[in-house]
Amino acid sequence: MPNTYSKMYCQAVFAVKYRKAVIQDVFKSELYGVIGNLINETGAKTLIVNGHFDHVHCLFQFYPKQAVSEIMKSSKAKSSKWLNESKLLDHRFEWQAAFGSFTYSEREISSIFEYVKNQEKRHQKLTFGEEYFEMLKAHKIDFLPEFLFKELE
Repeated sequence: MPNTYSKMYCQAVFAVKYRKAVIQDVFKSELYGVIGNLINETGAKTLIVNGHFDHVHCLFQFYPKQAVSEIMKSSKAKSSKWLNESKLLDHRFEWQAAFGSFTYSEREISSIFEYVKNQEKRHQKLTFGEEYFEMLKAHKIDFLPEFLFKELE
């Protein structure tokens, strides 16, 4: 659409199914690169992908014609497929069905980039569950704790 201008940023966070700590040091950089490339394939622009043993954070720019849910659906499905076909684990790999998404303004991006970049350090003091609760509360997102990590089968 002519004369439509936007700059929207999203941090999406998703966990390994059942929050199993299976993302290993030997392949995590490659996995994060694959996820970043898959986000780019949707037409969004990856700024950084990082995480810890049981979850991933993706910071990207997207456009009004794109749905964050479609970006995540494609990236999660194709990265699971890549990981399974690469035989880097001795069992089938799956992401948790749900994800969290949080939007930011241009002036917040450098601090959010650093936040994502420093996941290893952050998780020396905090679990993924604790971090996720903090993010939901900071963004004033209503949730029922008993259903927060319940898997949809």
